[in-house]
Amino acid sequence: MVAVPPSSLICFNKPYGVLSQFTDEGRWRGLKAYITAENFYVAGRLDADSEGLLLLTNNGKLQARIADPRFKMKKTYWVQVEGIPSAAALAMLRQGVQLNDGITLPARAEAMDAPSGLWERIPPIRVRQNQPTAWIALTIREGRNRQVRRMTAAVGFPTLRLIRAAIGPYTLKDLAPGVWAYAQPFALP
Repeated sequence: MVAVPPSSLICFNKPYGVLSQFTDEGRWRGLKAYITAENFYVAGRLDADSEGLLLLTNNGKLQARIADPRFKMKKTYWVQVEGIPSAAALAMLRQGVQLNDGITLPARAEAMDAPSGLWERIPPIRVRQNQPTAWIALTIREGRNRQVRRMTAAVGFPTLRLIRAAIGPYTLKDLAPGVWAYAQPFALP
């Protein structure tokens, strides 16, 4: 048995269809099927239909610091969208997009190639034969409900697949979907 430090952090590559909670709900699975460490809690959320980095901690202050939008930890997403985003659409994402709950903060938005070593999503995304897809690297500093999906839709490019690649200094690294690892927590002020 591995000894858990008093203040620990877990990086988890959350698969599609898994909730950011330990209990199952309807058709969605919970984290209990993947995370065996006890007394860890999610620091921030990731929708069941999104994939990628989810942080968990056993330290309440660290959990609050990661999840609280006032601290504006950068979150980087790899977003597969329907269509090929224009330079104007990417510029709109960078400047801030008007959503029904207000304008977003400026973001970093760049066209990118499909991420290397990308795993297949189960189930696969819907594909329309006459509609190409493209990837965007999008970094935001806020965390509104389904924000990334709403941002890409607002500029005319609906999200087909959403993978969170990084939160602050933490990244997916080589974690396969459904795999977790301990990480060194950052120091709190």
